[in-house]
Amino acid sequence: MLIRNATLPDGRQRDVRVRGETIAEVGRDLSPADEVVAANGKRLFPGMIDAHVHFRQPGYPHKETWAFGSRAAAAGGVTTVVDQPNTDPPTIDGAAFDRKAEFAADSLVDWGINGGVTADWVPDDLLGRQLFALGEVFLADSTGDMGIEADLFEDALQAATERDVTVTVHAEDADYFNEDATARDDADAWSAYRTAEAEAKAVERACRVATAHDATIHIAHTSTPEGIDIAADAGMTTEVTPHHLLLSRRDLSELGTFGRMNPPLRREKRRQQVYDRVADGTVDMIATDHAPHTREEKDASIWDAPSGVPGVETAFPLLLAEAADPDTALTYERVRDLTAANPAAVFDVPQKGAIEPGKDADLVLVDTTETTEIRAAERHTDCGWTPFEGFDAVFPEWTMVRGTVVYERDPDEDVFYNHQGANVRDADAELLE
Repeated sequence: MLIRNATLPDGRQRDVRVRGETIAEVGRDLSPADEVVAANGKRLFPGMIDAHVHFRQPGYPHKETWAFGSRAAAAGGVTTVVDQPNTDPPTIDGAAFDRKAEFAADSLVDWGINGGVTADWVPDDLLGRQLFALGEVFLADSTGDMGIEADLFEDALQAATERDVTVTVHAEDADYFNEDATARDDADAWSAYRTAEAEAKAVERACRVATAHDATIHIAHTSTPEGIDIAADAGMTTEVTPHHLLLSRRDLSELGTFGRMNPPLRREKRRQQVYDRVADGTVDMIATDHAPHTREEKDASIWDAPSGVPGVETAFPLLLAEAADPDTALTYERVRDLTAANPAAVFDVPQKGAIEPGKDADLVLVDTTETTEIRAAERHTDCGWTPFEGFDAVFPEWTMVRGTVVYERDPDEDVFYNHQGANVRDADAELLE
């Protein structure tokens, strides 16, 4: 395949030749191929590497499955997903890893699996598998009740470092949760309870332990400027979610319990400061923390509703809409770095993350002049709702994974393909067989 006259994230117009699973050439006026795709100046990006998703299998297929989650990923320009360990059973030993890998075989996009840490984990067994990373290691309880004590975190960090496995940390310190907030029942009570200080203190402690062991850690879903700055000063990497980037506590009056997540939404001033750090390069990557629950589960009290929101399909389109807006500080090059180049570098995935000869042909074609509003009814995740209803977004025209187009947007019906190029029209019969 030859993709003719595509605009790369840095603004250069180039032809891109795909041969097999890889990019063969990038240049001007390349010789024709058997199949030529006229990009006509539309933008071509490397596919997003979403280093933080919860596809819920095994254990909770009513919330999400690998089949439907990967469809949503492909439709959102995500070509690699990394699943977190808090499933049932949790991914804390080799057998649990192997079982999850069987579910991941349903995925339309490439995938990695993270290992988890609990008092019952089997480090030699787990770390012997092909982990993408160890984590998220929970320093406070979240969905799945996998919070661990300080001594176990230190032991896990040392074991992973000895095997050159990156450690991803969920940084909240329950000692700094505000118990007074538990007397409230409004939607903002969760943000008042899991305080910004709880994140900052946990990031500080995790970085201190990592430095003592000469280790590098990655801080998941940082939601505060304080946490981001502490990690950056210590030489650690960070990710920010789209919901912490674009939503704040002032949105909770509309979102209600559908806006509950861990860590929670912060005040608008902090959100703006987080946005600034995403735009200026302090933050390393955007990852979605895609954590779907059903409408029925979320429609509960603020203390009973589960934490988490879907986001794998909307993250990249939201960022593209931000970059297309001349009034924002995000550029297309910065979006490329946040979603592809930096995740590939941080997690040592050298074959991905760039449009260069020899890299995997993970490509996404978008028309950045075509902005649409996000509607839950048009999304592909199985939970059927989004916290970004009505937000502007730029969705892909098509998404390619290692040389195979796995998604094409169509006015009548979006089309998905498996890795053999076969059209997958009936998701229930074919994807979930």
